[in-house]
Amino acid sequence: MSETVELILGIGVLIIVFILTRRYHAWRSRMVYISIINDLKKKGAYSAHSAVSLPYAQKNILRMGLRQHHPQVLEHLILEKIVAKTEDRRYYLTQPNIRP
Repeated sequence: MSETVELILGIGVLIIVFILTRRYHAWRSRMVYISIINDLKKKGAYSAHSAVSLPYAQKNILRMGLRQHHPQVLEHLILEKIVAKTEDRRYYLTQPNIRP
């Protein structure tokens, strides 16, 4: 094979790997979103009085090198006003009929 063909194949493989990693992280975030919503529903956290603390809300420094989706997805849910956070770092659903 000529160098041009090898270069084009190499760039193509890099693009495919990039797309696959983006899809994996999107899928993983979606699974975490569903698990957070289901976890809050299961615990009955629908108001500030029934808010619960979530152990995965904080980043774990011992898991260096591994991507932690829970804190990132939880922050996104708070920004979208699906989940609310109390002053003492407990969480609850603001929309009780939301479907994951």
